[in-house]
Amino acid sequence: MSGICGYISNNHFDKTVIQEMVSILNHRGPDSQGLYINETLDGKQIALGHARLAVIDLSQDGHQPMHYEHLSIVLNGAIYNYIEIKEELNKLGHHFETASDTEVILHAFEEWGLNCVEHFIGMFVFVIFDKKANKLLCCRDRAGVKPFFYFLNNNYFLFASELKALMKHPQFKKDLDLNTVSLYFKFGYIPSPYCIFKGVNKLLPGTWLIFDIEKDKIIEKEYWSIIDAYSQPKLRISYQEAKDELVSVFRSAFSFRMIADVPVGVFLSGGYDSTLVTSILQSMVGSKIKTFTIGFFQGNNEAQYAEKISQYLGTEHTEQYCTEKEALEIIPELPFYFDEPFADSSSIPTILVSRLARKEVAVALSADAGDELFVGYNRYISLYKYLKHLSLIPLSIRSLFGKSLIYCNYFLPKKCYFLRHEISVLSQVLKEKKEEEAIRLLAGIESFSDEFIQELLLFKPKEFNYLNEKRLSAITGFDSALAFDFFMYMQNDILTKVDRATMSISLEGREPLLDHRITEFVARLPLEYKFDGFSTKKILKDVVYDYIPKPLMDRTKRGFSAPIVNWLKNDLKFLLYDVLNEKKIASQGIMDPLYIKSLLEEFSTNNSYYQNYIWSILQFQMWYDKWM
Repeated sequence: MSGICGYISNNHFDKTVIQEMVSILNHRGPDSQGLYINETLDGKQIALGHARLAVIDLSQDGHQPMHYEHLSIVLNGAIYNYIEIKEELNKLGHHFETASDTEVILHAFEEWGLNCVEHFIGMFVFVIFDKKANKLLCCRDRAGVKPFFYFLNNNYFLFASELKALMKHPQFKKDLDLNTVSLYFKFGYIPSPYCIFKGVNKLLPGTWLIFDIEKDKIIEKEYWSIIDAYSQPKLRISYQEAKDELVSVFRSAFSFRMIADVPVGVFLSGGYDSTLVTSILQSMVGSKIKTFTIGFFQGNNEAQYAEKISQYLGTEHTEQYCTEKEALEIIPELPFYFDEPFADSSSIPTILVSRLARKEVAVALSADAGDELFVGYNRYISLYKYLKHLSLIPLSIRSLFGKSLIYCNYFLPKKCYFLRHEISVLSQVLKEKKEEEAIRLLAGIESFSDEFIQELLLFKPKEFNYLNEKRLSAITGFDSALAFDFFMYMQNDILTKVDRATMSISLEGREPLLDHRITEFVARLPLEYKFDGFSTKKILKDVVYDYIPKPLMDRTKRGFSAPIVNWLKNDLKFLLYDVLNEKKIASQGIMDPLYIKSLLEEFSTNNSYYQNYIWSILQFQMWYDKWM
């Protein structure tokens, strides 16, 4: 795991520029820093930077940037099956000088070109400078576990693992993109490929970016998409065959994530996903797995369940109940690590459990994506019921009812944003003729209503087509909701949260459930194997029950969250009125200070309904104060 950065420019800078870009990424890779500065074939300057967290091949041989003939590379991430690929390349006449997975990528690229990525099992962003072809080739992993920001202007191309590194380049301008501010308040994050700054993009998952240095031109080529997996015919196999095959691919994927030359552990929350990963791994290894759990004295706390599961499995368990003081000390640090406004408050416990784990291990497995792949969210149950009831209403009556329903909002107080939003969405669903569009609306991928955004912002944002409608038309039925969540919520919220939280303390976070062999197989399973209308994660739970007694697992899904309401009303109350200062907000000309004041007044009267609105505004303003 590492931080990478670099640039290509018509101007020639001294090495302090790339040094500063690398240095601000030191938390991602504190073990060593590497630089490469050279000229391209047409006289431009190229610089590559690398902040290394040594996990595979801890020797100096693993130092980056790494070079092989006319190729130079910087890598963030890991290729777990590099030993198998290395053996294949040896048979093809390649010779290796290191025990590093980075060198394997270079040889694989020379042998197979862009198709090399088809051989990789891992999480990665790598950048290869091909001096002979005069091109820069950037590749992001299939699910988007690792981040990649890039900026292109007439005279220069910049890239980095985190946005803050781009800001260190003298030619980078911090021009706020007001339209993406509206995206933040719609979702609680800014979805790829958009960014908070004008001219900056995030490379989409499963994509190559090829920069032609001579022509200053970018070509992007998608090599993998979850949409393709869901577009395939469903597998015709029995439930038991599906379960057996799933266990087989689980065991392969999970064992690959244990490959490291440093200690490895697992985040154990006590839920089905982390219990699945822990129980299968513990059954496969001879020693005790190290597991880590954070608990809260208030809020959703599952630490007690994690402890019971640890005892049953016999893991080496470390548990910590954090105090409010420990959690509150993290909040001022969030804008530095997240670069863009980010409203998911579960980033706080994720940072806390990362700090706990880092005391004993350098790599931790995080069991994300179980809800998206196996139909785990409770809202999927509501969606199923909605669709079932809608199918009973004739389309003509449904449309008429939808047109009439919207008038209910005229009789509701303006401040009832959530209820008004729900009515507006239901009205659109009833009027919608396409089932897939109705599913998208009901799936609830948008966190906040347009009405709230219109009240909050002092400008009218443009509309974004943040979903590839043409590609998505290939997916029908319930699968479209799962695909939406996979490439929207999971990539932009969950994976962003885990990457920044783990990297904040120089911990490599790995995602075993996002092995592409798992995602492709699960996408092709019949829906009833995952969700029968009542029970979510059906097949995943049945696998878990083979390792853990069912009574130990069966309980209401609670999630991983911090007691934000309590903090905002007590210890954080001063922060609200300090950061959300009326005069300061007014001077920025972005948000309406009077509207924010009214929300704070409502919240102070013990109306906790507004907590998510206030938290999202607070995180935006803290980010603005830090970076603008």
